[in-house]
Amino acid sequence: MRKTSPKKRILLPDPVYGDKDVTRFVNNLMLDGKKSTAFDIFYDAMKMVEEKTKDEDKTALDVWRKALENITPQVEVKGRRVGGATFQVPMEVRPDRKVSVSIKNMILYARKRTGKSMSEKLAAEILAAYKEEGGAFKRKEEMHRMAEANRAFSHFRF
Repeated sequence: MRKTSPKKRILLPDPVYGDKDVTRFVNNLMLDGKKSTAFDIFYDAMKMVEEKTKDEDKTALDVWRKALENITPQVEVKGRRVGGATFQVPMEVRPDRKVSVSIKNMILYARKRTGKSMSEKLAAEILAAYKEEGGAFKRKEEMHRMAEANRAFSHFRF
């Protein structure tokens, strides 16, 4: 596909919450095409989040959305080759990429956690991101620090 960009695929909302973002998250969580297993993991994690935050007035879905919002990067650095040297140029992240980067970081750091099941690890990572801590939040902070450190090269933006 040299000139045309691929068509956006239409996502169906998930069966429990009726939300397309949940389906997108589950699609990234899925391994080997096992979507029903991925949905089970996500819903179990949401039940655990609901139990741990029952004293707050927010639902598990609201906690999950706030957690994703907390780990969403605003800027990132991209390598740009200028005159034989490669500069790390800070650039704003496109809105659709923001969501996918935050989803992938949450799943990556949930998989790296220690715990019994994947749903427990995912619930722990959601709660950590909600409280602005954990691996995914540190990754976002690190991306922002890199962009701030390389602000001098922002004029190489294309």
